[in-house]
Amino acid sequence: MEKKRIIVIGGSAAGPKAASRARRLDEHAEITMIQKAPDLSMASCGYPYYVGGFFDDRNQLLTSPAGIVRDSKFFWNAKRIKALVNTEVTKIDRKNKSVEYKDLVTGEAASLAYDKLIIATGATPRKPPVPGVDLKGVTTLQSMADADFLRQVGDEGEVQKAVVIGGGLIGIETCEALHLSGIEVTLVEMLPQLLAFLDKGMARIVEKYVQTKVNLILQNGVSEFLGENGKLKAVKLLDGSEIACDIAVVATGVRPNSALAKEAGLTIGEFGAIEVNTYMQTSDPDIYAIGDCIEIPNLISGKKVHAPFGDLANLQGRVAGTNVINGNSAQFPGTIQSGICKVFDYGVGSTGLSEQNAARHGFDNIETVLNASPDKPGFMGAKLLITKLVVDKNTNRILGAQVLGPGDVGKQVATWAMAIKGKLTVEDMINADLPYAPPFSLAIDHSIATAHIMQNKLNRLFVGITAEQLKEKLDKKDPMFLLDARNPNEYEAQKLGIGETLIPLGQLRNRLAELPAAKNTEIITWCKISLRGYEAARVIMASGYKNVKVLEGGLNAWPF
Repeated sequence: MEKKRIIVIGGSAAGPKAASRARRLDEHAEITMIQKAPDLSMASCGYPYYVGGFFDDRNQLLTSPAGIVRDSKFFWNAKRIKALVNTEVTKIDRKNKSVEYKDLVTGEAASLAYDKLIIATGATPRKPPVPGVDLKGVTTLQSMADADFLRQVGDEGEVQKAVVIGGGLIGIETCEALHLSGIEVTLVEMLPQLLAFLDKGMARIVEKYVQTKVNLILQNGVSEFLGENGKLKAVKLLDGSEIACDIAVVATGVRPNSALAKEAGLTIGEFGAIEVNTYMQTSDPDIYAIGDCIEIPNLISGKKVHAPFGDLANLQGRVAGTNVINGNSAQFPGTIQSGICKVFDYGVGSTGLSEQNAARHGFDNIETVLNASPDKPGFMGAKLLITKLVVDKNTNRILGAQVLGPGDVGKQVATWAMAIKGKLTVEDMINADLPYAPPFSLAIDHSIATAHIMQNKLNRLFVGITAEQLKEKLDKKDPMFLLDARNPNEYEAQKLGIGETLIPLGQLRNRLAELPAAKNTEIITWCKISLRGYEAARVIMASGYKNVKVLEGGLNAWPF
């Protein structure tokens, strides 16, 4: 029987997964993996944590679960996969079904024939097209070399100040890594908020927290990197201000590395990424593409997206590896774009559509709710979770969730991700059978409680008002009666001080005469998490008041 010849271009995440899957399905195939970088199968999402000193052994970014470094020798001995490193594919010859490549060390060129080809060329960092971007001290955090450089900076302890350009996932994780090295960090973001996957109100909570760790500048960008003798000295911003620094890390996103595919005549999509079907097959039936170089459907909106995430790359690699051996028998349908990042001592995650994206994608009747409450009982060391839920009011289907705080964010995002993937409704979630014990959750899990709050809101048991909406009313000096339903000790320890009246919930029924006489007066209630605020609203509504609102998330979600 003739052996299948399989070539994989790219050896970071998706490529090795595809090659390994193909080998497990066909012991006799000739599998070659060609990698431009010197390393293979790098855990690139771990770079910020290596830089930050969470672990010291660099090889842990390159090892298998058994602790063996995944180099060319490993791939040959363990998997019989020929892995060429420091080797660049320069051309795909579709007509002759071959690739041309060059050894970057020796300069030697050669070609290799394939029956099936998998492209896993990843993505490259976006760099601002400004003067000085090539100065020594300006870097990204995209490669092992970048991670080595920044780790060395931290270990040597000579750098005092750093600027991070970009407030996305990598930018924020890099801030923490440098901060842990004792470096004063300034984070600069062009957009009016951090973490663009969050809605503005949730982002504000993150920003308020991040400002306790680093200097934060929003709605500003880089106009120039300033240096002396080829070395970075400062970053000049668009508003003309200058920030003195020793290093600058550019984390302004990535672009799909699709030039090789484009030159070969493969179809490229609107994001500049390679178009594939659910089998990971390109416009050439013998060529597959996976990972950060492709675009895939969003399963909720149906629109194509560029989703450069390591977990998706591995899933796609498994599908492509299956299909080059067994024919198109495995599928990767798309993504709901789940993600999570560590923001110092907070977790911040999202899944599905944000409120702004839901509106942008044609969901014109949506409802949102905020739940700011503990992840477990107080006697088990409760930590705060803040969840925003997005629901389609036409069907009550859950469209998206954003979760942040020092509590167990990962569990919450995973729960909502499966609910969204399963097209569950609010009604499906209100009696969800989730595991409970005090060390892990409340008796009614935070996610189920969020669904309960949403159900109450959908059933008009209360009307919510967000912190942003209340702040806007305050700025306009709208007439309102503000009611804090906590006890006096809580009030003295932490209060908004915006003209509120303290009436503890337990006294409210006996003090209704202290409310405004006009039943159409706008009354806004809250407590720490707005559970007592909600109960106070129900009491007041039962007394005939027609315009009562609950501050969603209470004091825990107030970002101002």
